[in-house]
Amino acid sequence: MAGQIPQSFIDDLLARVDVVEIVGERVKLKKSGRNHSGLCPFHQEKSPSFTVSADKQFYHCFGCGAHGNALRFLMEYDKLRFPEAIEQLASRVGVEVPREGADDPRAQARERKRKEGVNLLEMSASFFRERLRMPEAQTARDYLERRGLSADVQKTFGIGYAPGQWEALKQHLTGQGVAEAVQVEYGLLVQHEESGRTYDRFRDRVVFPIRDVRGRTLGFGGRVLGDAKPKYLNSPETPVFHKGRELYGLYEARQASHRLERLLIVEGYMDVVALAQFDIRNAVATLGTATTEDHLQRLFRVVGEVVFCFDGDNAGRQAAARALETVLPQMIDGRQARFLFLPEGEDPDSLVRKEGREAFEDRVTCASPLSEFLFDHAAQGRDLSQLESRERYASQILAAIEKLPEGMLKSLMLTELSRRTGVEQSRFEALMARHAPAPEEPPLMPPEVMGGPGFDESIQSTPTGGRRRRTAATSLMTRVLQLLVHEPRLAERLPGEDDWCQGADEESRLCRDVIALLRAGGYASAQVLLMHFHGSEDGQRLAELARRELLIPPAARGAELDGLIEYFRRRQRQRSPEEELEALLEKDRSGERLSSEEKLRLVTLLNEVRG
Repeated sequence: MAGQIPQSFIDDLLARVDVVEIVGERVKLKKSGRNHSGLCPFHQEKSPSFTVSADKQFYHCFGCGAHGNALRFLMEYDKLRFPEAIEQLASRVGVEVPREGADDPRAQARERKRKEGVNLLEMSASFFRERLRMPEAQTARDYLERRGLSADVQKTFGIGYAPGQWEALKQHLTGQGVAEAVQVEYGLLVQHEESGRTYDRFRDRVVFPIRDVRGRTLGFGGRVLGDAKPKYLNSPETPVFHKGRELYGLYEARQASHRLERLLIVEGYMDVVALAQFDIRNAVATLGTATTEDHLQRLFRVVGEVVFCFDGDNAGRQAAARALETVLPQMIDGRQARFLFLPEGEDPDSLVRKEGREAFEDRVTCASPLSEFLFDHAAQGRDLSQLESRERYASQILAAIEKLPEGMLKSLMLTELSRRTGVEQSRFEALMARHAPAPEEPPLMPPEVMGGPGFDESIQSTPTGGRRRRTAATSLMTRVLQLLVHEPRLAERLPGEDDWCQGADEESRLCRDVIALLRAGGYASAQVLLMHFHGSEDGQRLAELARRELLIPPAARGAELDGLIEYFRRRQRQRSPEEELEALLEKDRSGERLSSEEKLRLVTLLNEVRG
């Protein structure tokens, strides 16, 4: 979308919508005094701990801590990005979303192109569905009937048919005024390199639309009806479709149930739709690629448990090992990952037809937990009665455990490794500590901040008066970020030039991004600021800072910010020429524009170094 959304519009929008109505459409609520209560949609619980306040217009869960306003609920529950959630709320009250800078011709061109792409893909999906009902699609209908897919399932998944002609879709879209170049860009046409001729990518195939979480078509998958190769064909990477991020069937699974507990990752479209035919509607498929971190992050936002489904042969075991490597860093406490291996020669489609729904679901329920698969996989092909084999076994598992986030699962895995090998757990912990990066010493707090009215002693000193070792909480630039996150209005006190935060480190870079956003949007709400970064690593970092309490009164925060900026400026003035030169070169290398003063200073420093 073009331009920032004005803060005044967001405030007015939130004043016009009712959080009880928004939440109540998705969660069953009961009136409880002045509030409403129900089962929390963000974690599994049996007794209600989720409260929605009509007076204060926010929700809060006393079980998992989830809280926010109507905007944040839409983002978390419907998995929408910030602009999309704003658009949805605005459509409820019948208003257009204004954007600062919307008169920028380049922004307008980008927006037109995005809408053109979305409309093009929806037009194509409709074309394929219509062709499935025509006489030419009899072979496709026979195929779907042989696979046992009902009309209801075909409608739910929007299944269609791509005619066998070379230019059927091309002629249809061109007749609707869509340029061939756009059809090529969005993967619907293939352009021959030598002749330049274009023709339909999908021909004589059953077509499966690939949708995003809002149900919008992003691309297509096609299953051949004859003996042509490849058997399955996906849309290529386009401005809206990225196979490393999208999952077939996720939209349909969420439509089938808003209280999903588990998602099953299978291999192909037919596995997903065949399971749906047997009323197993929690399956998704990757699109011709291994499961990625982006896939898992998306799934774990929806459910707490994922089950990987693989063939039981060697190729399936190898694929499972790759999935294990990917999922380990995602396993924060409360998440589960399990591994299901099917009998050799079977896939979910064939197995559910042979055994039925209950037997297949029993297999899913009994799938191996991540820990069990990890230990079994490491033991394969090793004689653990031999000392050397036990050493390699323990080393492989320990390397995997090191990838786990800190938490209960990591501790339990170390305990289990100790039990299975007979080696004390403390020895394994010592080995992991040896690999951990050493913490750095922090800089001293600037004198004008230390001991001043805005000084937070918990940041700098320990109860014994000693100096803490460096953590994210003790970084001075982190402190600036924390102040801005808690009180965005403090951005009004910042100097016009950002020369004080031009470091090449991540904290300085994030600080510059936050300041630019606050200046562009004029945001006064910390929640709105966090929503702009929602779903990114920066968003997680800022949310972490927002959760930390500021132990100083609001009246003193401005003074602390002023003192920190003065410290950074003085520190810059005290830099050696070499440090100053390196900072300017790093800024230039990163693509940031140097001011005229900085360019002159750079030339001077370079001459000094050469002299």
